[in-house]
Amino acid sequence: MTPTASLPGLPADAAAAAAQGLSIVVPVYNEAAGLQQLHERLGALAAKLRQRFGLACEVVYVDDGSTDGTLGLARALPAAAIDVQVVSLSRNFGKEAALMAGLDHARRGALLFMDGDGQHSPDLVERLVDHWINGGYDVIYTAKAHRTNESVLRRIGVHSFYAIINWGARQRIPEDAGDFRLLSPRAAAALRQLPERNRFFKGLASWIGFRQIRVDYEPDVRAHGMTTFNTARLLGLSIEGLTSFSVAPLRLASLLGLLLALAAFLFGLSILWETWVDGESVPGYPSLVVGLMTLGGVQLLMIGIVGEYIGKILSELKARPIYFVAEHSVKQAEDEPSAGDPHRTAAE
Repeated sequence: MTPTASLPGLPADAAAAAAQGLSIVVPVYNEAAGLQQLHERLGALAAKLRQRFGLACEVVYVDDGSTDGTLGLARALPAAAIDVQVVSLSRNFGKEAALMAGLDHARRGALLFMDGDGQHSPDLVERLVDHWINGGYDVIYTAKAHRTNESVLRRIGVHSFYAIINWGARQRIPEDAGDFRLLSPRAAAALRQLPERNRFFKGLASWIGFRQIRVDYEPDVRAHGMTTFNTARLLGLSIEGLTSFSVAPLRLASLLGLLLALAAFLFGLSILWETWVDGESVPGYPSLVVGLMTLGGVQLLMIGIVGEYIGKILSELKARPIYFVAEHSVKQAEDEPSAGDPHRTAAE
């Protein structure tokens, strides 16, 4: 589908923005049960955006090594009202890599990232697009309006994560912000210029700057299946985000070492006071054992933190590709489906 001419009555700057089009990037992993329904909603959305803004749209499905037939279903999706790209990765590289693959393959100017589980409602996209075209914003990010339906432990964990990662940061990451966001063409271009391989999209999208606005929303009920992000995986992603985007853990380790050194100094003064002034003998064995165990535990913790950063440095120095593409197909909305399969490459 080629970009359309501006609509009558649309301001010149808005028409210029809309002329660059919109790519909707949807990473999918074992989403076969709800992919057809999501695609139908995206097709209806594309028709609305074309009618209201003259906006040409495409959807880029990035299959991140699914094992349930998601890829086969994605290949068969019709391009009735929206261009369709299907990018299949050679294995499961993780969501951050899938988002990067979508960013690399997007052919339109602006980008919209959304999940494939149905919780990111396409009905909200029209509002995000309006902020970009008519409001002039470059990054329109969404955030959960509340977390009352989540456990207390998870809410504490989320708040702690953002408190740590934003501690001392020059550019703060908005709390509760998700990957569901729209980037203007220049914001998308800025994101492509960042060279690091260990990516944390929430942080990078905030770091690039430009005009940003928050849109609160209520996530839809998951249409099918169960989330693949369990507690262990969320904890791993949190550590990945912290060590990829922030040096706050190193600062916390330094602060903890300083506090322990201060505590040891004060404890030493108290021992001297009791020995020299009060003439009392301070029992040494229990306090010595506790002190050694405390210092040993803290040292191991600090070594672990430093090790995470060294691992990141090693990963960057290896300069391995972020992902490999096993198959890639493109369907144009105005073309009639061909009798055979769309063109696919074994690797890119």
